[in-house]
Amino acid sequence: MTALSSACRVGADIGGTFTDLVLLADDGTIVRRKVASTTEDYSRGIVEGLRDALAEVDGDPGLISEVLHGTTVATNAILEYKGARCGLITTRGFRDVLELRRLRMPQLYRLDWNKPRELIERHLRAEITERIAADGSVLVPVDREEVLSVTAMLLERGVESIAVALINSYVNPAHEREVFRIIAEYYPDLPVSMSAEILPEIQEYERTSTAAVNAYVQPTVRSYLRKLRASLDKADVTSPLLIMQSNGGLISSRGAGAMPVRIIESGPAAGVIASREIARLCGYENVICFDMGGTTAKASLIEAGRLQESGEYEVGGGVSIGSRLNRGGGYVIRVPSIDIAEVGAGGGSLVSFDAAGGLKVGPESAGSFPGPVCYGNGNEQPTVTDANVTLGYVGPEGLAGGSLKINADASREAIENRVGRIIGADLGEAALGVHNIANASMIRALRSVTIERGRDPSDFAMCAFGGNGPIHGPHIARELGIRQVIIPPCPGIFSAFGLLLADVEHHYIKSIRLPLDRLQLTDLAARFDELAEQARIGAADPEYPLGDYELKRSIVLRFVGQSFGLPVQLPDGLLTQQVLDELPQRYLAEYKRTYGFDSPGERLEVESLRLVARGASHASDMWLKAAARTETALTAEEKQRKAYFGGDWGWLDTRVITRAGLTETPVAGPLIVEGYDSTTIVPPDCTAQLDRFGNIILNICVNS
Repeated sequence: MTALSSACRVGADIGGTFTDLVLLADDGTIVRRKVASTTEDYSRGIVEGLRDALAEVDGDPGLISEVLHGTTVATNAILEYKGARCGLITTRGFRDVLELRRLRMPQLYRLDWNKPRELIERHLRAEITERIAADGSVLVPVDREEVLSVTAMLLERGVESIAVALINSYVNPAHEREVFRIIAEYYPDLPVSMSAEILPEIQEYERTSTAAVNAYVQPTVRSYLRKLRASLDKADVTSPLLIMQSNGGLISSRGAGAMPVRIIESGPAAGVIASREIARLCGYENVICFDMGGTTAKASLIEAGRLQESGEYEVGGGVSIGSRLNRGGGYVIRVPSIDIAEVGAGGGSLVSFDAAGGLKVGPESAGSFPGPVCYGNGNEQPTVTDANVTLGYVGPEGLAGGSLKINADASREAIENRVGRIIGADLGEAALGVHNIANASMIRALRSVTIERGRDPSDFAMCAFGGNGPIHGPHIARELGIRQVIIPPCPGIFSAFGLLLADVEHHYIKSIRLPLDRLQLTDLAARFDELAEQARIGAADPEYPLGDYELKRSIVLRFVGQSFGLPVQLPDGLLTQQVLDELPQRYLAEYKRTYGFDSPGERLEVESLRLVARGASHASDMWLKAAARTETALTAEEKQRKAYFGGDWGWLDTRVITRAGLTETPVAGPLIVEGYDSTTIVPPDCTAQLDRFGNIILNICVNS
């Protein structure tokens, strides 16, 4: 093998079960690795996988120019309540903002529903006597001794991190900065999250909640990123480390440590970025992104070639979702993010029975260890992967190219004893029941980004990826009336490719509040010029410089009297009076797209201005061609095994091939296409073919 001689970039995506790595060199060389996530120290799995990848091509660590990383560390800290013990300092009278929330319930008629516990308990929330008026004037100054007193009290109660959220700091952050300065003077190593720095916008609950989440995950994320940086340095990988943000842009590890709330949906965002590139290169206008891994399943939309974005997100509910139509189930974080719905359903999701004796899948997961029963690590409770092994969908030879051995007999025994005998079903029906219940849970996520937004799923193609997406995607597509499913090359590590395709982004916000008809063009231009100057300074940051960058402007508007606004994108170039005059029509169009109706004639007011400075990644189709080459290079002798499809089909002798066995001519199912990192299922009444980029295109037979 010729030694690697050109510079390369590395994408590393951590999931709850597997860690995926892709090394892509400038000359088109590609190396992929899928290893079990090392939950006790996620950085160890990344570094060990990277060493193996470099060894395969006899590569020197000095050739790595960038390490691009997507991580679930922040998300897991929230979902598992393993974040820091943190406190809150707020204005007197606003101690209970986090508990009062917005009085919303995700399920209106569920009287037994309980809101999630607060990340900051009441006895860890302290009030200080200060006050800034709504116009930014100081009414009551900060008392230095009071700040020191409440900080000492919080530290005595074991606080490791502090959030500061003072009323009206969005219009004048002077008091929050003063509190920060006082604390830093006496406790320089104590992490402090200022709401006015993280979210300088009106609405005290959203601002306080976002600061609280930041404070809750900050020590965990900082510790992890420092450990990862040290591990990379020890392995002689000294290149910059960039982290994927929830909005699909990249940020430096230092920036992520300062504002970890921006990377809550780091991993899922990368998969959507890669899907957008598939849609762009292959000519698909509308695509549903479906990502199913070992722990969770995610769904998002690409509509008319555009990502669906959300300025607000909830994490920690039954469905983590950015939709304004389904709120109240989790912790609000108001940061720019790709609109992604997420449910606790993956290959490692545990099968159990609820209080009424009904079969249940997830959200608890077996994780990477002990993992599914077939891993042989001591777990006896079946998982979705065990059901898929029993159905014959996953081969008995093992996962990740055979590097992870499995015991298929153990899966069948677990499904038969712990599912089949209990519900009175034979082995095939018991396993298919688990498979279908997992599908129903994931359909919930897909419905939330389509039907609940007024979109017909049949108007979209599906891009299915993740280790389990190509197994479950065809059956889910049929249920939703989707006629075409795209399985990209290397689907099991697809999100790692998304990291290589993302842009570096800096976000800036300026909060203003005035009626739109009083906004003058010169004032609007001047305020955007201030943000552009901040972007110019930030673009020169030596840790993650933007290089040639572009500016994207938007203005957040709302009807007078409303509590929440919607961003309206402004055109590039010089701001003109015509742009200002067209804002009402633009807002009404965005409002109707979001809510399904509009309300012409209402007065509008400005909530804030936003500016995004984006350094282009200059992505080409090289990554996709390189990924396709690795798939078609994997050849194996065709074989057969029994697979269960239920209904009139039952158990069928099913051809098992690699992607190299497909051409542009459609091949009828049943068919199983095995790869290094995932398996694709082609049901009996569907067909599969390759397109010119090496994607598998499944044509789904939809019942009319």
